Amino acid sequence: MRREPSGRRDADFEAYLRARQPALLRTAYLLTGDRHTAEDVLQTSLAKLYLAWDRVHDRGAVDAYVRRIMVNEHHSLWRRPWKRREHVREELPDTAYRDSYDDGQAEALWEVVRSLPPRARAVVVLRFYEQLTEAETADVLGVSVGTVKSQCSRAVAALRERVPAHLHPASPEEGR
Repeated sequence: MRREPSGRRDADFEAYLRARQPALLRTAYLLTGDRHTAEDVLQTSLAKLYLAWDRVHDRGAVDAYVRRIMVNEHHSLWRRPWKRREHVREELPDTAYRDSYDDGQAEALWEVVRSLPPRARAVVVLRFYEQLTEAETADVLGVSVGTVKSQCSRAVAALRERVPAHLHPASPEEGR
């Protein structure tokens, strides 16, 4: 196996990071539902990618490789016992200030998505946010296409049941 010179390897990796890091962070956030956890998952995933950078021969498939690492990292995070413990606090943490107007719909919808189990949320994020095909989603998650179809169907049905009426888009008949 021939290794690239260290300078070129680092430059290639840095160029990839500059181009793809914001999109990968968004994906990690959608998988985890928490900005800090998303940053941790992404950082760990990128460190693992860096270690394997010489073995990634198809540079067009790097995003798929990183998404797979992120999904695996996220799964190993929620399997850890300390994640299942509740943390009681005397005071509620301060909420972040938003500079732009927010009618609350995005946050309300995100709360519904976060109510899905982690596996179902991963399927929804990969299929609808990342716009991966069923086969690509199955490959990233390491499951069969049929499993992706069934989990996606169940997740969408659950979302339809859980979404409050005021968040449903208006039907064509209502606009007439």
